[in-house]
Order: sequence, then C-alpha cells, then structure tokens
Amino acid sequence: MAVLVTGGAGYIGSHMVLALADRGEDVVVLDNLVTGFDWAVDGRARFEAGSAADTELVLQLIGKYGISEIVHFAGSIVVPESVANPLKYYANNTAASRNLIEAAVRGGVKHFIFSSTAAVYGMTGLAPVVEETPLNPLSPYGRSKLMTEWMLADTAAAHPLTYGVLRYFNVAGADPGGRAGQSTPEATHLIKVACQVALGQRAKMDIFGTDYDTPDGTCIRDYIHVTDLIAAHGLLLEHLRQGGESTTLNCAYGKGYSVREVVETVRAVTGVDIRADEGPRRPGDPASITATGEKVRATLGWTPRHDDLREIVATAYAWERHLMTRNR
Repeated sequence: MAVLVTGGAGYIGSHMVLALADRGEDVVVLDNLVTGFDWAVDGRARFEAGSAADTELVLQLIGKYGISEIVHFAGSIVVPESVANPLKYYANNTAASRNLIEAAVRGGVKHFIFSSTAAVYGMTGLAPVVEETPLNPLSPYGRSKLMTEWMLADTAAAHPLTYGVLRYFNVAGADPGGRAGQSTPEATHLIKVACQVALGQRAKMDIFGTDYDTPDGTCIRDYIHVTDLIAAHGLLLEHLRQGGESTTLNCAYGKGYSVREVVETVRAVTGVDIRADEGPRRPGDPASITATGEKVRATLGWTPRHDDLREIVATAYAWERHLMTRNR
C-alpha cells in the first residue's frame, strides 16, 4: 500500500516525502508544479504531474498504486494575496480539497492527513492558543483551511475514513542534511526573506507593523522547524494506522518570537547587518499567534528536536546558499 503526498514537490511536502522514503514507505507524489519543483521530489518516490482537484486523476492513482493514505499539502498559502484574491484561495484550497476528499472516499482510502494553519484562530491576544480556542479566521486563507477541516469532520462521520488535522504555526528552516528547503524565490516567509537579504538576493526586507500590542510592537509568531513538523506527521500517520481516533492538533513549540527578534537572530547567525525597513501593517495579520503544543505531545508522544531559533535560521540560511550554487 502506498501513501499519496499532494504538493510533494513543495517546501513542506518535499520534506514529508523524504521522511516517508527514509522509513521505507511506498510514496507517490502528486503536484501541478505551479509553486513546486520536480527536482525537489526525492528519487525514491513516484512522481505524477497533476492537480489534487482532479478527482478522476486521483482515483486513477489510487487504483494504480494501491494508495491507502493521503497526506494533503497542496494549496495556496499567502495571507495578503488571499485578501486581494479570495476566490483563488477558495478554489485552490477549499474546492480542491473537497474534490480530493471525494476521491479518497470513492477510492477507499483509509486515512487522510491535512495541513491546516494557525490562521484559523484569528486574533487571539498574547496568550498561547489551544485546540479548543474559538476559531475566528481573519483572512480568506484561514477561512479556506477551516472549511476543509469541517469537510473532513463531516466526511469522516459519514464514511469509513479517519483523519488528522495539523494546524501549523510558522514553519521555517530546512532539512538538516541539506536535502530540501524552501525553494520558491518569491516566498514571503520571514526567515527566508531575511536570509535572502543577508545573501544580497534582495536589497532589503520590510517589517509590516510596529504598533501592535506586543512588547516591541511587532508581530509575534511561534516558529517551528520543518523537520520537527514532519516528525509530527509521521507520528500522526502511525496513530491513525494503529486505530487511533481522528484528531486535530496544533504544531508549535509554545514560544513566540517577534519580527524584530527574528531579524536580530538572522543578523547574528549570518554576520550581516541586513536592512529592515519599517512599514504599515498588512491586512489579516494578528498581533500574536502561539500555541502550547501540549495536545500533540500528549497524543502522539511528539518531542521537538530542533526547537532553537538559531538552528532554524542556520538551516534556512544554508539552504539559501545551496540554492545560489544550484541555480548557477
């Protein structure tokens, strides 16, 4: 039996493919390569070009490879873009996920893991959230992800499908072995952008908002190393395989860093005094989003191994330097 990874040519998906292949799993990747890269797919996986929204294609793949589980990463993720172009997000995230879930049900898939987001919580104040915190997404991005959570819960109540939802906080860093990382040149992730500035690929970076109700006035986020995040996926998959109930879990360390703190850490790690211009707030950005991470630890026995901001920055920076060599 095989695991289908949608969006497996992208940042987080490619790390999932590595982790599954490392433990001897049969892996199939489905990606339309709009934001992903075929070279990012580990050679031990089978790659299929196409859209996760194509129900008939997914059904063909389920039959062709004997797919019993789906890990769904494919989608659009930029909050400001979702505010400017909401229909794109309801198409790429909500509607596409609906079609993929239909294929899973029709094809007899047993387990489904979905990449959700901390954006489902909205404005939460400075206290860390828990899974029971009221949901009030501020952006179409967050709403599009929450709609998929609802669809999964309703589908699992009506069909023999168990699922896991992982609500990501700010994912950053790269594979410590240098095999994968965030490769999209125009990505908006704070740590990636700061590393690109340090390497001279961008002239400067922007700090969006300095008047938030936080200690230094800039947004606070819970940054999680991508390798730790993927470890949670692997544990969740085993949880479902062993008969565990469907569950929704926050993936976070329980500690937040402000934008200014991240910028200073990048300066310290790289030795470059990067330029960071201060500007107005962006639409849809809460002042702070952090989580306790207690439930994912208790449910899955998850133990972070890379929960150090300097390490996160160092691996991200190493990957950016690798990309500069690779793209020559």
